[in-house]
Amino acid sequence: MIATICTGAVSGIEGFGVTVEIDLARGLPSFTIVGLPNAAVRESRERVTAAIRNNGFDFPRKRITVNLAPADVRKEGAAFDLPIAVGVLMASGQLECRGAGRFILLGELALDGTLKAVKGALPIACHARAEGYGVVILPEESAPEAAMVSGIKAVPCRDLAEAVRILRGEEPRSAGRPEMEAGAACRHLDYAQVRGQESAKRAFEIAAAGGHHMLMIGPPGSGKTMLARRIVTILPPLGEEEALENAKIRSVSGGSVGFRLDRPFRAPHHSASDAGLVGGGRNASPGEITFAHNGVLFLDELTEFRRNVLETLRQPLEEGRIVISRAKASCSYPAKFQLVAAMNPCPCGQFGGSCRCSPLQIKRYLSRISGPLLDRVALQVHVRAVDPHVWNSGAVGPVDGSEGMRERVMRAYEIQRERYAPLGEVRRNADLGARLLDRFCSMDRDAAGLLDTAQARMLFSARSRRNILQVARTIADLEGSGAIGAAHVGEAIQYRVPEMIAPVI
Repeated sequence: MIATICTGAVSGIEGFGVTVEIDLARGLPSFTIVGLPNAAVRESRERVTAAIRNNGFDFPRKRITVNLAPADVRKEGAAFDLPIAVGVLMASGQLECRGAGRFILLGELALDGTLKAVKGALPIACHARAEGYGVVILPEESAPEAAMVSGIKAVPCRDLAEAVRILRGEEPRSAGRPEMEAGAACRHLDYAQVRGQESAKRAFEIAAAGGHHMLMIGPPGSGKTMLARRIVTILPPLGEEEALENAKIRSVSGGSVGFRLDRPFRAPHHSASDAGLVGGGRNASPGEITFAHNGVLFLDELTEFRRNVLETLRQPLEEGRIVISRAKASCSYPAKFQLVAAMNPCPCGQFGGSCRCSPLQIKRYLSRISGPLLDRVALQVHVRAVDPHVWNSGAVGPVDGSEGMRERVMRAYEIQRERYAPLGEVRRNADLGARLLDRFCSMDRDAAGLLDTAQARMLFSARSRRNILQVARTIADLEGSGAIGAAHVGEAIQYRVPEMIAPVI
């Protein structure tokens, strides 16, 4: 007899359907799983056998063949335990379930039949909704993930016996949809705590409003890290679609899942490998740029990162996605992050003051950051050492601090959201491609003349020109101006080459 159960698996952060086919035939007792299973899937034979026996069912002493279709896609993880066990019970006549085609089942079985949490429940539930399934039966710990998907009934189960009772017609329990929660991790941070650095705060306000990449160059102790960690206090909250995307990433990586509205902030150490930063490894997994999706990736001490690691950022910065290719398969991860980086101006960090570095040493130090990578950073800001008078005066930055900055950012963000609503793929000014610049970044004659003159004298690339236009558009939005003027373009141009290292470059 043959039984068929529907389940799912994950590729990247997207779910796809898997059909579990179980055939019981005469012959010497055996248990074979085919369909490109990895070691964790093959080991389900022992877990399923023990769970069936320990829950009061008879394990058939027949030749059992389990096929995981599609057979040409590699299957990973222990989430196939529950559908395999249910399929064996159906094929052996111990369970009759006429509506099995309407269910998606997944879950890892302990030897006593208890169901354990699995990775990827959320993207599988999203796939189930897209394919028209109404119910997902899964472990109790994973049910809140599936419940985040509207239109899907997430049925939590404690063990194999409860899953069998539900399939026989018992009224199932239902997991409630979790509420959206605002993050509390950054409530103690405020730009009012940063003394001085008004020009840097202005640059962060522009970066937050338009989603622009940013590089700070300044001496040690000037407040670069302090400024960067407070950007999350002025960023607009995630929308529901963005929050669901980020929850999928946490789901496939085994992290805690929920509707979090605060944007992620990731700050990997400079010793990170390329696989740790962009993802990969023998069994492909997401990296820091994916965990920073829809949020901020902060790279402190940028020049201390290995050059080959930094070069892997070039494609994600441009496309918002990273494709991990291996000999047998490839998978794609979202990586639409906002880069904020910090570095010293020279090896000793005291360029322009008590620096004793030679011009050759400084050039060699700055050459650790390639031109193509630097060209993708729209805002390059000089952060000076804090004036001693600021400390003595007791001033603590602007009166409004993060609250006032956030209000201005939110007004600019709403302007962009309404402007780009018909486009779909564009959310903020930094997302504007070359084909949309003329449509949304029109300049008056003075502004166009200023940009052309600057490009001719400073030899800006086409990408740099696009970045200047995007930043100028954001500056105009912060001021509530519909047109881009010469003042907006002039301020955007000054962020292209930091004055402190321009003579060296």
